[in-house]
Amino acid sequence: MLGRDIRPIRRLRQGLLCAAAAALLAGSGCASVSNETTGSISRSGSAKPISEMSPAELQGALQSYDRAYNAEPKDKRVGMGYAAALQMAGRNDQSLAVMRQVAIAHPNDREVLSAYGKALAASGDLPKALETIRRAQTPDSPDWRLLSAEGAILDQMGQFDQARVLYRKALDIQPNDPSVLSNLGMSYLLGNDLKSAESYLRAAAAQPGGDSRIRQNLALVVGLQGRFEEAQKIATSELSPEDAAANVAYLKQMLNQQNTWSMLKDKAKEKRG
Repeated sequence: MLGRDIRPIRRLRQGLLCAAAAALLAGSGCASVSNETTGSISRSGSAKPISEMSPAELQGALQSYDRAYNAEPKDKRVGMGYAAALQMAGRNDQSLAVMRQVAIAHPNDREVLSAYGKALAASGDLPKALETIRRAQTPDSPDWRLLSAEGAILDQMGQFDQARVLYRKALDIQPNDPSVLSNLGMSYLLGNDLKSAESYLRAAAAQPGGDSRIRQNLALVVGLQGRFEEAQKIATSELSPEDAAANVAYLKQMLNQQNTWSMLKDKAKEKRG
């Protein structure tokens, strides 16, 4: 098992924060939203979440959104869905530009302000993202999604304790929500508490609506603890061969950032020997 040295986690943190930022916009769906930060976005006419689309499918979704957005640039759902798809494709600047236009068209819409804040976070402007999310919140009737989004931003700013308070408030309002449980797990991962991270991510993955991104992060946490074969099994479970390959590539990318992929393979061989 890997040691408790915090330095590997710090080296990994930048990559994890990129993944977390990529997840932030996922709560703004075009047709429906099931999870705040796990990427469960269903575009109109499609039951497949954007986060689980193949590159070819995502490209097709982007083309569809692009046509719809150009036809109706002030349409809230089209704009939010397009921004989410752009963000999933790694086009953060364009995603932010789209959400900025949607926010201008709908300046008092809490859902839009929330998605705009997430787009700001995904683009790295954390202070402005935090300000925007907090402006969208109403203390007398708090939105659990906004509490979770605010927590995710605070995690990226290294304020783990404050973030976890918000996640637990969100869970008081929306018990067992997989996206909030996932965020809580990622918070503990960033704080180098791998056991707690695994516990919350397993709970998130077991809930209805627990999606591929949660399983990817669970696989990462398991892999960081030296359980390589178990991590690979989680990363490839219940997926098509194409999606399984993408999940293993994700896991390798994350672990390679701290040079642990080959280390874990060696540990697995030692255990078998």
